[in-house]
Amino acid sequence: MKLHRKGQHLAEEKPDGLASEATRQVALADIILINKTDLISEEELNKLRTTVRSINGLGKILETQRSRVDLSNVLDLHAFDSLSGVSLQEKFHLVPAAQPHLDQSIVTVTFEVPGNVKEESLNVFMQNLLWEKNVRNKDNHCMEVIRLKGLVSVKDNPQQMIIQGVHELYDLEETPVSWDHDTERTNRLVLIGKNLDKDILKLLFIATVTETEKQQTAHLKDDQICP
Repeated sequence: MKLHRKGQHLAEEKPDGLASEATRQVALADIILINKTDLISEEELNKLRTTVRSINGLGKILETQRSRVDLSNVLDLHAFDSLSGVSLQEKFHLVPAAQPHLDQSIVTVTFEVPGNVKEESLNVFMQNLLWEKNVRNKDNHCMEVIRLKGLVSVKDNPQQMIIQGVHELYDLEETPVSWDHDTERTNRLVLIGKNLDKDILKLLFIATVTETEKQQTAHLKDDQICP
């Protein structure tokens, strides 16, 4: 498929606010190949880079011609292995601020909340967002998380923890990296999905860390479960 055709698929609008299959594939990818870069202008290539990055702020972009790529860059990625807290922190600095995709619904959002979170409270936050699907944005649209990754500080645990998920599945794992005694412990999350509202998600996570029940339930609609 030609590159500019792929760009058209990414911009494709679906009925009822649904994301195109191409958009979902980009959002879930660890590696994104942009092939046949010699067939379009630098302006078109920059536009496509921006579009891809707005959908997936964590994936690595490889640009190729005639489908030539070093296989070591795309095979044996260990994408779901435990990541060191250090390498993930470095990766967060490369993720752009929340930027809407062309369909105005797929976004990558990032936020940071200092403090320690109880593992039980963290699970409730994740389950409301991924399982119960009862978190809505300011326009009352369901937030749908396609992918997430984060570095979290779990209370009473000296190790930095990695949380990552795809759709309704998520996992929390220890890293070999310990929190420094003289460093403020913090939580950094990156979420990719539809209708995500950074401000609301951050407020909900702050409430999770501080265990403020009123704020935790402010944007939950138990009687309006998303399909």
